[in-house]
Amino acid sequence: MLFTPPSNFFRALWPYVQIARIDHWFKNVFMVLGVVLALFYELELFAWKSIVPLLIAITSTCLIASSNYVMNEVLDAPYDRLHPVKKNRPVPSGMVETGWAWVECFLLGASGIVLAFSLNGYFGTTALLFLVSGLIYNIPPIRTKDLPFLDVLTESLNNPIRLLLGWFALVTDSIPPLSLVLAYWMVGAFFMATKRFAEFRRIDDPIRARGYRKSFGYYTENRLLLSMFFYAMACSFVSGIFLVRYHMELILFVPIGAGFLTYYLKVGLLNDSPVQNPEKLYKEGGFVVYVGLSTLLFLLLMFSDIPFLYELFNVNPAIISPLWTLGGK
Repeated sequence: MLFTPPSNFFRALWPYVQIARIDHWFKNVFMVLGVVLALFYELELFAWKSIVPLLIAITSTCLIASSNYVMNEVLDAPYDRLHPVKKNRPVPSGMVETGWAWVECFLLGASGIVLAFSLNGYFGTTALLFLVSGLIYNIPPIRTKDLPFLDVLTESLNNPIRLLLGWFALVTDSIPPLSLVLAYWMVGAFFMATKRFAEFRRIDDPIRARGYRKSFGYYTENRLLLSMFFYAMACSFVSGIFLVRYHMELILFVPIGAGFLTYYLKVGLLNDSPVQNPEKLYKEGGFVVYVGLSTLLFLLLMFSDIPFLYELFNVNPAIISPLWTLGGK
């Protein structure tokens, strides 16, 4: 007869699964741009041999992300108790033993790093940076999470780190264009500032907001809105450098990309906006459809060659073989 663990065991274990935030693993989709970029530069990577390193890379990244999430849950528990919703999380509500949570954090992080270095040194070093960024963000005395604007910039730094993780999963003899890395950082900062804005409005009490997050002692709705505008503009300008330098076809994506930022802002301005918990954005059906169609168009343009655009804008094309060509030269 098979041994069946008592339901009490699973009930006790479940809070530890929750603080690993497996439902947040979808954020590692930001690795996809790094993978796409690697395939764009080296078409021979379109092969079955790329599947195994990609699976290893994804697994490693998810483990390290969960390690950072557990650390965040433990260190933020005193502040989460002041939040109208987060006070019900496993740690602030007392369902998790802090000592065991730290053991979980260590095991997740260590296993992720070991797996990362088993892939290659470049990926392993970037994965280590991913872990360290979580330490800088969460642990005193630095704890950039408490510092206005630095909280947004350091957390959104995980965006370009994920891009590099996607790239180094397949490529180890070069680095991606700096312009695209910076653009990815700035769009991540836009997302994070929008989240801060929605959280600030949701709490709707400056004193309570300051107790929940120290940076809210400086933030106002206007300051957050201005920072969102800055990050969106910075992303747009730096993206322009990339597309003119490397792939002019993406100029056709400009209005779609601008529409994406605008749509995200619209969702961010909703009362009790879902951007406070990005894993719930799937409930915004129209936004999900827009993102899906935008992604398909981006991929189509990324691997297309449209010669007349280079003639129209008087730009020399990058010497990279496309998958297909639209129109003759």
